[in-house]
Amino acid sequence: MKLGPYRLQLQKRLALSSAKAGAISLLAIVAALALFSLLFILADVNPLTAYQKIFSYAFFNRFGLPLTISRFAFLLLASLAFILPFRAGLWNIGMTGQLYLGALAAFAVIFLFKGDPATGVRLPPALLILLMLLAAALGGALYAAIAGFLRGSYGVNEIVVTMILNFIAFWLVSYMIKDGGMFMNPGGRGESFELPAAVRAPMILGAPFTIYLALLLALLITFLFARTRIGYEIKAYGQSPAAARYAGVNTAFLPLLVFLLGGAVAGLAGYHYFAAVPGVYKIARNYGFFGDLAFYGIICGLISRGHPLAAIPVAFLFGGLSIGGRFVQGELNMSFGLDYALLGVLMITLVAFQFFFRYQIAWIKTDKEPRHVGIRN
Repeated sequence: MKLGPYRLQLQKRLALSSAKAGAISLLAIVAALALFSLLFILADVNPLTAYQKIFSYAFFNRFGLPLTISRFAFLLLASLAFILPFRAGLWNIGMTGQLYLGALAAFAVIFLFKGDPATGVRLPPALLILLMLLAAALGGALYAAIAGFLRGSYGVNEIVVTMILNFIAFWLVSYMIKDGGMFMNPGGRGESFELPAAVRAPMILGAPFTIYLALLLALLITFLFARTRIGYEIKAYGQSPAAARYAGVNTAFLPLLVFLLGGAVAGLAGYHYFAAVPGVYKIARNYGFFGDLAFYGIICGLISRGHPLAAIPVAFLFGGLSIGGRFVQGELNMSFGLDYALLGVLMITLVAFQFFFRYQIAWIKTDKEPRHVGIRN
């Protein structure tokens, strides 16, 4: 497109500062909210009223904010579980299965040591909580390691393997908590036994301690990528496995390592949701719900471009909008699924705007008259 002496041109970016990336993401959020306003208008709801209720409940309400914080912690852990293999060029699509295995391992600790009439358990609660955390991380890590081992040793596609492992995990959970299963609820319902109050995740400053654990992990993973040799090797493998192999990186072990780490974080996400979210404290067979939530971790990881610290505000926004969207659909008598629709529009818009992370639109000044190149006599 040409306008006078200027021509509109698409240029590839050589570099993108954090400030510009943040501005592009903010513009994408505004565009997504404006686009979603059409659904409110079609439902005869004032968009400004709807957004005011969504944001006030999710981020400022004394009932909504704790829910947002819990959802944020889960999404951040799921995002980190995706980012660790993603920086090595690998895709962990199995966070749902890994978080369920982590939750099963954590509940197995309580199953082994339950029984005291006073507290419901036979060991000090603080020790059991630590054991639950370790078991959850180990359960998720070992389950994810299957995909990492097959990828590193035999080149098997990790996406296919992790998806299959998700389904296996669903059936395993069903077997463990169904009628006659080891973790069956005493009331015969389709869920596990309830955690004794003594071993539920402690609250610190009104929030479960797992939120601080998630933030600490984001810092540690950032340090891993920025300051350690293994972090450099992970990034090198992600850029080119062949070049990394030539440079001396163990390309058979590295996929196993990143899946072990990612699976451990996913297992902690399982511990968080079933042991730290108020009102849950048991494993339910709501696979679709937890699967969807874990998959939003993939979206947060992609939008943050694989940067653990950048995943923090993205996960917080997604967590708040999912809680606020669920609240407003009941408050304004709107159709079920409003929260999913809102997150879907936001997700698509943010992904679409990543085009501007790589390219920019610029006005290039050109000469009005064409130049003529000739030879002097």
